[in-house]
Amino acid sequence: MTDVEMIENRTFAEIKVGDTASVTRTLSLKDIQLFALVSGDVNPAHLDSEFAETDFFRRIIAHGMWGAGLLSAVLGTELPGPGTIYLGQSLRFLRPVGVGDHITASVTVTATQPDRSIVLLDCRCVNQNGETVITGEAEVKAPTDKIRRPRIALPDIRLSDHDGYNRLIEAASGHPVTTAVAHPCSAAALAAAVEAAEAGLIVPILVGPEARIRQAAEEAGKDISALRIVPSVHSHDSAAKAVELVRSGEARLLMKGSLHTDELIGAIVSRATGLRTERRISHAYVMDVPGHPNPLIITDAAINIAPTLEDKADIIRNAIDLAHVLGQPEPKVAILSAVETVTPSMPSTLDAAALCKMADRGQITGGLLDGPLAFDNAVSEAAAREKGIVSPVAGRADILVVPNIEAGNMLAKQLTFLGGADAAGVVLGARVPIILTSRADSLRTRLASCAVAVLLAVAATKAAPGLPEGAPA
Repeated sequence: MTDVEMIENRTFAEIKVGDTASVTRTLSLKDIQLFALVSGDVNPAHLDSEFAETDFFRRIIAHGMWGAGLLSAVLGTELPGPGTIYLGQSLRFLRPVGVGDHITASVTVTATQPDRSIVLLDCRCVNQNGETVITGEAEVKAPTDKIRRPRIALPDIRLSDHDGYNRLIEAASGHPVTTAVAHPCSAAALAAAVEAAEAGLIVPILVGPEARIRQAAEEAGKDISALRIVPSVHSHDSAAKAVELVRSGEARLLMKGSLHTDELIGAIVSRATGLRTERRISHAYVMDVPGHPNPLIITDAAINIAPTLEDKADIIRNAIDLAHVLGQPEPKVAILSAVETVTPSMPSTLDAAALCKMADRGQITGGLLDGPLAFDNAVSEAAAREKGIVSPVAGRADILVVPNIEAGNMLAKQLTFLGGADAAGVVLGARVPIILTSRADSLRTRLASCAVAVLLAVAATKAAPGLPEGAPA
């Protein structure tokens, strides 16, 4: 039986002058973010590194009351402990506390008042260098009854700060790429294009019925007076004219507006007037998953319904090229199925085995492939160890290749709606990257979708082959 950690108080009768207790904690950035979340104190001195470098202390520092919270923890759990009632607290803040500082908070009994069970305590917080950072005095009413209780296990909290997306947007901004926006005739679609322009990501060319575009801009509260409009008759015409802007070299990106995805893809894959290349066109979600260290690419969850082995090879090639642009020189590719063994009755496991052999023979390059792998074995090293899987990919996958569109769609939406993830979408394998956004997307997600496409266009990777020479950015 596992021993349960207990918390036990000291009653007033047990407390003597000179008694002391302490707790020690190392300050992390997560501590600062959690304190800001609970308190609402978003002073940039605590959260904005760029601002903090210009502030008095030249670095991010903890909220002063974080250290005071450590003193409260000593009083509530150690001395006097459970049953203590706070009556008063004075504090002086002598030095800043920064990320990585090792703080010991201690209290020492200086006086007692038996008539009301009052205890006065000297309070101080000291850093790893022995420097006092906080001093003060606490007045508490000590418990008179003995209390011994199990220490409550705290919940596991993950902060969804989406730094991964923020880094993508920062990397792509300042290199705006001319983008044909197909049929931005709803307020959400129009706003997505204008907000990406405002963020320095794209220079939009709005393609659609002019009256409807201007009405959408009015509904969205966006000024489009400086933007070029290419008139069209209807959504099919918008898709065709947006594709033609890319073919002529006037645009280097294509962005979906309020038309149906099938309409846009139909114009893209047209053999006579589209944007096809030797690659199979595929979709990739770049997922920013809380608690996961890097963006997670899921493919294909939107274009290829039941991809063949040949289709999956191109889907993987496209995703590897994307991963290279995102800063992963040798991405780990997990080919997913329901099991991690090759099973003749499950075609997805046979495809996985064949794809890995294709990689062994140099038919798929640029990444490390393994499969079949179940989802847990692909993303959890502990799960992979439990199954006895020895692989450089298992538990550390950067790219998840799903067997079909249903699996990909469900996986991406489960991560989004149950796991708090954001899902930026991009279509790969055409002559230019294609930005897909949804009305349900947050501003951050819409900008991240644009940022991924901009980085692809600027890098001119194989994921967007065939760009016209000298095409304007």
